[in-house]
Amino acid sequence: MALEITIEDSRWQQAGLEEMAHQAVTATLGHFDLDPDACEIALLACDDDQIAELNAEFREKPVATNVLSWPAGDLAASEPGGKPVAPQADFTGEIPLGDIAIAYDTCAREALAAKKPLADHLRHLIVHGVLHLLGYDHISDLDATVMEGLEVEILGNMGLDDPYTVDDSL
Repeated sequence: MALEITIEDSRWQQAGLEEMAHQAVTATLGHFDLDPDACEIALLACDDDQIAELNAEFREKPVATNVLSWPAGDLAASEPGGKPVAPQADFTGEIPLGDIAIAYDTCAREALAAKKPLADHLRHLIVHGVLHLLGYDHISDLDATVMEGLEVEILGNMGLDDPYTVDDSL
């Protein structure tokens, strides 16, 4: 797989980001019968300050967020809740999907607040980011329902719990 990981915050190395990213990307691409070895994704593992700068520059929202995605192409469905267009290989035979940035501080805070292991939350956010690269979104309620259903299914296939349920017993 052509997953290029740039780690700007060393806490991601301690969290085992590289292995988890490969697992989540492979599971997501496999769900759509895409050959991970043919797909290209760049992942930036950063902190809240860096992702806030990116969020300000690209979305005009100068605040930290958990994950950002920049698809290589517009694969979005033409109808809300519809299926996006399948990505195609370029002239080299590779399938360029795009870039993802993920912020350690926000991810760690969210995992703690949800009483979930950071590793599980990280995998969820990477699956989420890859789905964005594949043309899925959550702007409309229909799109959100489709995207969340895919996340639950892919994570379930990885042996992870539904990220949208809260365990109040902890």
